[in-house]
Amino acid sequence: MAGKAKKRCKWAENDELMRAYHDTEWGVPEHDSRVLWELLMLEGFQAGLAWIVVLRKRDAFRKAFRQFDPVKVAKFGEAEIQKLLENEGIVRSRAKIEATIGGARAYLEMKKAGIDFAEWVWEMAGGKPIRNRGPVVAQSPLSVTISKELKRRGFKFCGPVIVYAWLQAAGIVNDHAEDCFRR
Repeated sequence: MAGKAKKRCKWAENDELMRAYHDTEWGVPEHDSRVLWELLMLEGFQAGLAWIVVLRKRDAFRKAFRQFDPVKVAKFGEAEIQKLLENEGIVRSRAKIEATIGGARAYLEMKKAGIDFAEWVWEMAGGKPIRNRGPVVAQSPLSVTISKELKRRGFKFCGPVIVYAWLQAAGIVNDHAEDCFRR
């Protein structure tokens, strides 16, 4: 039917940037380890904030964290932390900045041990997107399990709620509304 608006998840209806993110990125199955790591780090920065805050600052985050190259980020020290704390383009939380640096190191330790980050998380999820039905939850048994394993490996800002949001964003869990055109 010509002129009929696309049905979207309600959270994406009222902001142009959120609509574009929803329509092109959110919930698309991601299999690139580095991209998955970047998404997890950005979800960590979102803790306590609205996702739109991080989304609006994403380009500045990418520039500040060297395109989320874990090799480069893992080498950050106090001088880089201070520079990041002065960067008005990002969320300036020392704990979240240090968690991202630690996350780069943990990611690289996994890689050094022969663990591909994408294969690891997708295997934990059963190898294909999980299509949920019914009300969207804040966390799941899977997000609890992955959260515990990430923390065991040295990641921070990766509680079950953050991990669940990450699984949704990365398309590992499909929580698009039943009437959403992306479902």
